[in-house]
Amino acid sequence: MKDLKRGIYILPSLLTCGNMACGIISMIFSINGEFTWAAWMLILAIAFDMLDGRVARMTKTTSEFGVQLDSLSDLLSFGIAPSIMMYQLVLNTMGKLGIAIAVLFVLCSALRLAKFNVQSKDGVVHNSFMGLPTPASAGLIISFVLSYELLLSEPGQALSFKTIPVLMKNMPVFFKAMPIVMVILSLLMVSNIPYTSFKKMNFSKPKVFRLLVLIIFLIFLIIAFPQNIIFILFSLYALSGIVMYTGRYWKILRRLNKKTE
Repeated sequence: MKDLKRGIYILPSLLTCGNMACGIISMIFSINGEFTWAAWMLILAIAFDMLDGRVARMTKTTSEFGVQLDSLSDLLSFGIAPSIMMYQLVLNTMGKLGIAIAVLFVLCSALRLAKFNVQSKDGVVHNSFMGLPTPASAGLIISFVLSYELLLSEPGQALSFKTIPVLMKNMPVFFKAMPIVMVILSLLMVSNIPYTSFKKMNFSKPKVFRLLVLIIFLIFLIIAFPQNIIFILFSLYALSGIVMYTGRYWKILRRLNKKTE
């Protein structure tokens, strides 16, 4: 029984270490110019990151040690690794400006994680995050790399994944805009813009059915167009906070204008 309990306590930390290992391997692939493999390793890191916290909560094995280890692994996998990947792929042609953008992304990732640790001290699972979560920020970069590398692949060299023609046609435009996108993502991470948290969802019966239909539909799309749909989902999530934040302030301004009339 003691061995079983010890195993349950170790499991979340093993998953977190899997996250960190994927980040390290991704950096090695990026340095060697193998960006597709580097991106897939970070997708695997996101999967580990999604599992470790849920396993810890389900088994009631959350601890301060686990929180700190998770933050360190997230900084490596979703801060440093994506920054190195984008520097090797895009930013290295920009000289000192490229280095500055890569450093900014890592610093903002560290600040975002430190702020999250402070806010989670109360032990309450909140409905929203303050600032764009680091895995979501990294996810947009990762999914862009997967789609862009698919565009560059010659026939026969890549797996025969289906693509969305309109999106793939605009990938060169996204490539040129990625330095600006990285700066925007960095600022979003340290902002006070709220982003939806899926950790605390109300699974009442009517909502469960609708959610199940949505999940099945998304799985179908991801199977059909894996790289492209992952890119679209992360992009929409990053934009969702900005749209909701702008809409909220627009309503406040309209109310103030009505009162002054």
